Amino acid sequence: MSGPSARICRRRFTVVGVVQGVGFRPFVHRVATGLGLTGFVGNDSAAVFIEVQGPVAAVDEFAQRLVADAPPLATISELSAAELSAQDGDGSGCFYIVASQSAAGALTAIPPDIATCDACVRELFEPADRRYRHPFITCTDCGPRFTIIRELPYDRPATTMAGFRMCARCDAEYHDVTDRRFHAQPVACPDCGPTLWFQDGPNRTDGSDAAVTAAQRALAESRIVAIKGIGGYHVSCAAGDDAAVTALRRRKARGGKPFAILVRDLDVARRYAEIDDHEAAILSSRQRPIVLLRRRRDAPIADAVAPGNPWIGVLLPYTPVHHLLLAPAPGTAHRVLESIVLTSANRSDEPICYSAQDAAQRLPELSDAVLDHDRPIHVPCDDSVVRVVDGRELPIRRSRGFAPLPVDLGRDGPAVLAVGGELKNTFCLTDGRRAYCSAHIGDMGTLETLRAFEQSVGQMSTMRRSPTRLAADLHPSYLTRGWAERNAGARPLDLVQHHHAHVVSLLAEHGRLGEPIVGVAFDGTGFGTDGAVWGGEILALGTDSRRFTRVGHLAAVPMPGGDAAVRNPCRMALSHLWSAGIEWTPDLASVRALSSSELRLLNSQFGSGVGCVSCTSMGRLFDAVASLLGVRHTIEYEGQAAIELEYLAETAAPASASGAVPALALPVTANGILDPAPLIRDIVAQLRAGAGTAELAAAFHRAVAVAVTDIVAQVSVSGQLVGLTGGVFQNVLLLRACRSLLEGSGFEVLVHRTVPPNDGGLALGQAAVSVLTARDEQRAMIEEG
Repeated sequence: MSGPSARICRRRFTVVGVVQGVGFRPFVHRVATGLGLTGFVGNDSAAVFIEVQGPVAAVDEFAQRLVADAPPLATISELSAAELSAQDGDGSGCFYIVASQSAAGALTAIPPDIATCDACVRELFEPADRRYRHPFITCTDCGPRFTIIRELPYDRPATTMAGFRMCARCDAEYHDVTDRRFHAQPVACPDCGPTLWFQDGPNRTDGSDAAVTAAQRALAESRIVAIKGIGGYHVSCAAGDDAAVTALRRRKARGGKPFAILVRDLDVARRYAEIDDHEAAILSSRQRPIVLLRRRRDAPIADAVAPGNPWIGVLLPYTPVHHLLLAPAPGTAHRVLESIVLTSANRSDEPICYSAQDAAQRLPELSDAVLDHDRPIHVPCDDSVVRVVDGRELPIRRSRGFAPLPVDLGRDGPAVLAVGGELKNTFCLTDGRRAYCSAHIGDMGTLETLRAFEQSVGQMSTMRRSPTRLAADLHPSYLTRGWAERNAGARPLDLVQHHHAHVVSLLAEHGRLGEPIVGVAFDGTGFGTDGAVWGGEILALGTDSRRFTRVGHLAAVPMPGGDAAVRNPCRMALSHLWSAGIEWTPDLASVRALSSSELRLLNSQFGSGVGCVSCTSMGRLFDAVASLLGVRHTIEYEGQAAIELEYLAETAAPASASGAVPALALPVTANGILDPAPLIRDIVAQLRAGAGTAELAAAFHRAVAVAVTDIVAQVSVSGQLVGLTGGVFQNVLLLRACRSLLEGSGFEVLVHRTVPPNDGGLALGQAAVSVLTARDEQRAMIEEG
């Protein structure tokens, strides 16, 4: 061979991203040896490093295949290459994998936990396989990652598997670069891995099959069983057993909030819910989230699973234990359930239980027995929840399978810790240009959740750069802000307005920081810069995403009693009636929902202003309309009234849903105010005229979408970027209507795909604002100095 392609070169590649624990090194080895290249590949705490030597054409093809053919679990965020001097004979004459090293600077991304792969499931149920029915079967393509990592680089001694010494056969697989389990850190078999047992009071059943069988029998006998999973304990019961589900609901103090169900496979799932191809693909994906699906009328589940709810959360097995628990073993004589309720092992508002010590204290109140194991969980991680909108995921809770995959901010910055909000809390750590969002922690209403937050921050901080800057919500009473103030020390603390953080999180997840946007941020409550309760906001951001202008909002009404109004939508209904000048007459459902003494108190509060705060919340307007239409006057979980209003609207006849009749409007004033008073007056008039509540609910959604389009057109120009964010945009009916109308008017619309629109996405926005603030401060110092 002659010419440039025959020239020998040596090239060093540095690969940054999710490239450890995903089979990247054996992939590199296969490609390099297949091309006849020499050199080596290895891990350090920051990246995968590679040196290859061979003909230029082969090295160029290697570089192309490095990206094009990367393993399915790998995500390459940065790839750099440097030319080196070729080595005579390369010293080795082969390509090999070197030992892991430590490195200074930013640390590599941590891979998330991934559902058991098809290859491992086949082995799990193959009698001839040595891992037949082994409840901890895993390989390079699946299994726990994030929840077992103690430190980086990601190698077995740095995980909770360090205490399980591999047997000779597992060790051979682990060191065989051609094997599917090469450097699969959780690799184990029945001879050397973790063990499973069933604890029923003082009685313990050892042995995997015996333990699984005992758990199956307990579930079939209407008992509540705790199950230790990848990221924590769940509690479960038969999904079709109303008494068992009701008992579980009582023990968890769950109220009416729906439970998720774990089903055997996709065929079984289709008996419970209506599932399209997109939903089936997401259900079966390697992340295996809980997917919210339309419930079939003949679904064989207890009413107590999702009381009065036409949607159910469904997930497929994502651990070997799940597969074993829902599958009959050979010769099984007892009944094996095809579906079980699977919910986190905690009482409402408490963090998930995940340690053995915690389990010993909390599980006896929640469960009758425990299917347990001895692989420690280092980082707790709850299940993810998504809805599917037009074939794409809308995250509701971003956790297992997704966390802590990074978001690329598109610019370097200091290491920031953003502590998030008060509800659906997550936090965010930045490292260079990457932002790492934590798994779901929960609502910060208890000391236990605050401790879980602190512990999770400590765990993730050990695997990232130490934060030099903090960010928190502007609300002076948030526990997260208080924690940040106590722990900031000499480090700067950036306070970020709630709805500003929502909009910036949307820009950040789409890689579009610094682009002008009109952000429509609709949620329940957020502390405004004027000290009022905001929640129906139109914010304009220019090329400096760290600043905003409030260009529009929902007109303010009094919010009586703070949280009491949140728990009682009928109170917000009366507030809107009072603000619209409508008499509180008994023909209105919201008035009938309150006692005469409550009505007198509210009338006094509204007249005097005592005990009220000014509120511009779109979430509270949805609550008010839900109460006016008789949908719900008190709630048992956040957003319940608005969720049920959406369900009601979806039952309306198509003509009404399109806005033909009845006609409702949410007017927009010349100064950018969405005025709900005419809307409320129209709803009351339509009710008194006998209009159907489903038709009114649909017309209300349509009116809000039209108003959003009108106000955006008023404050922006056609073609400008528009963002839809905040918890109200978990409402798919509203989201679709707003996006359709805005796009029809020539706007480009951003919606959430990576982090939730609710407060679970706040921390990313806070972190991005803090990074931008630090960059501006640094630039100003340079200019001054």
